[in-house]
Amino acid sequence: MAKTQDFTAAYKDFLGAMPFDTKAVENMFKSQSALAEKMSAVAIDAARKSTDLSAKWTADTLGKLQTVSKAKAEPADYAKSVTDFASASAEVAAENMAAFAEIAKKVQTETLEILLNAGKNMSEEMTAAATKATAEVSAAAKKAAAN
Repeated sequence: MAKTQDFTAAYKDFLGAMPFDTKAVENMFKSQSALAEKMSAVAIDAARKSTDLSAKWTADTLGKLQTVSKAKAEPADYAKSVTDFASASAEVAAENMAAFAEIAKKVQTETLEILLNAGKNMSEEMTAAATKATAEVSAAAKKAAAN
């Protein structure tokens, strides 16, 4: 039966000859963590505002329903009560939908700003890391050629 060759020593030599900057990995991790923190803050703030708006809308609707559910003296008063409730509900729905749209618009704007800044920072970091890696690889190649 054929025996496979052990490449462990060859890989160790190869990886040892290649420079690896752990600082770049640490910086990338820190950048990604900061980006995730900012994005989470935007999402949590939007969720909080949406929840507050929904709770207020529900409380207002329930308050208006109390008026509709009260006993009336005349049958026509029931119709008027329901019509007033429907009209007020439609108006409040339009206002609340506009408020939800503002929340979404703010999230979109903040997200875009965060991503543009992150892209700029990542580009600068990548350029610096590439320049450093190129210099290190060139130095390693020259050293290997000299040996």
